[in-house]
Amino acid sequence: MSIPPLSVAPMLDRTDRHYRYFMRLISKHTLLYTEMVTCQSIVHGDRERLLGYDDVEHPVSLQLGGDDPKLLAECAKLAEDLGYDEVNMNVGCPSSRVQSGNFGACLMAQPEVVARGCEAMMAAVDIPVTVKHRIGIDDIDQYENMANFVEVVSQVGVKRFTVHARKAWLQGLSPKENRNVPPLRYNEVYRLKEDFPHLDIEINGGIKTMTETKEHLQKVDAVMIGRAAYDNPWQFVHADAMFFDDHHDLPTREEVAEKMLIYIEEQLQKGVRMMSITRHILGLYAHQPGSRKWRRALGEASSRKHADPQRVRELLLTPDLSR
Repeated sequence: MSIPPLSVAPMLDRTDRHYRYFMRLISKHTLLYTEMVTCQSIVHGDRERLLGYDDVEHPVSLQLGGDDPKLLAECAKLAEDLGYDEVNMNVGCPSSRVQSGNFGACLMAQPEVVARGCEAMMAAVDIPVTVKHRIGIDDIDQYENMANFVEVVSQVGVKRFTVHARKAWLQGLSPKENRNVPPLRYNEVYRLKEDFPHLDIEINGGIKTMTETKEHLQKVDAVMIGRAAYDNPWQFVHADAMFFDDHHDLPTREEVAEKMLIYIEEQLQKGVRMMSITRHILGLYAHQPGSRKWRRALGEASSRKHADPQRVRELLLTPDLSR
């Protein structure tokens, strides 16, 4: 798979299969990621719940959390067998739970461990194995530290690195604070691309618009957008033409809503709660007049206690955006 110039970041409790289905109706080509799934969860948990997806979601990447080469290889092979287009190793999550399992951002201090894990996965699969990491962690945050990390991991054959352009404080900041408090250091990601021109370098962190994406693509190979993709998903309707040279007819919000309604009805038949799906499409009319009123009405109509399929249908098919 050639490197997609645009992707939506893996986000805990956000980029599940329902959100990914919704996003694929807006953009055909933007690379989508699962939430981070730990190897231990896959080995011991409900694989259909953790790894199930709809074929429409391609291209889709499974992000794994772990540090055991054997388990990583086993899970990567399972991902390939299930048809995932890529496996990504999480070296960026700063939560204390993740640290206690010795994966996520704390592995920035152990590039050899990351390299061994990636090497094992690459030996097990033919799909790309990639890494998402931070600028640095705690006091290991100089450019040279990051460059050494990339050098060590790339030596086993990893070609693509997604860099969250903020360091992570593993002590003293919450995961939420680590998404905002450490300053963005885009220039260091640009420098990484200059120093490793043979690698594919993707930039992540604080990027909100397609215009900003175009600017970053002058310096790096790809851009990953996180929260802005969730909060304002409709901007991705222009992504296929702008970044993938696919000038297909653009869908309307109403057309996407109609397809989501069909999807919702199918999922309800499988026992899925309505709010598990509709919560992901509350941003469909973001920044439009009356969107707050519509979002509130959809949330109320699909809440666990007061789920009203007919009201949800009305809101999706004939949205009232009057103030």
